[in-house]
Formats: sequence, structure tokens, C-alpha cells
Amino acid sequence: MEYVYPAVFHTNRDNSYTITYPDLPGCVSEGKSLENAIFMAQSALSQWIGYLSDEKQELPTASSIKSINASGEEFVSLIRIETKEDRAIKRTVSIPKWMDDRVVESGLSLSRVLQDALSQRFQ
Repeated sequence: MEYVYPAVFHTNRDNSYTITYPDLPGCVSEGKSLENAIFMAQSALSQWIGYLSDEKQELPTASSIKSINASGEEFVSLIRIETKEDRAIKRTVSIPKWMDDRVVESGLSLSRVLQDALSQRFQ
């Protein structure tokens, strides 16, 4: 699922950044450079969305970027994250017997091998 929220980047005296989300009170992060601040903003948003989802709390509607006022030391940027549901599900798969024999002999987890292969394919 995709989420986009406006974030306010405040430039600190040491040229680091403090990031806040007007729609997510308490969601705050910091970055030492602009690149790091953007990364940290995405990480904070991802964790905040995850927490609200885990707690079964309703996610606030994102404000329009135009409705957010920034002071001279601030700018507003949209931060986008994409979440994936990691809940395991059971699937029935068929493989040749010789492959199953090799999996058992090697002590591999067939589920892990399949997950790793699919992860690489979908990158």
C-alpha cells in the first residue's frame, strides 16, 4: 500500500534537519544532511504507519502540501512510502520428488528458498 504525507523540514544551525509531520503529531525525525533527512523522514513515516496499523488506529488523512505554512528556515516536501503485508500465508506447491529429496537431505527450508527466490525476482 502506498502512503504520501507532507513533511516539514526545519534547517538547524548546524545545517542538519529536523523533520515533523503536521498530520502525525509526535512523528519526528532528524537527519545530518538533506539526503539523510529524506531517508530518515521515510523511515519515521514507515514506522509511524506501521504502529498505527498494528494498533488498529485510523490513519489521518494527509493534508494538501499547499495548506502547510513553512517559515524561512523550513520547507515542505511530500514523503512517499510503500508498505507490504508480511503476514505469512500457506500455499500448496508441487515440485519433482528428486528436488524434495535434495531439500530434505540438505536441511534447507523449502519455504525460505521459495521466499528468497521470489524476493530476488520481484526486486
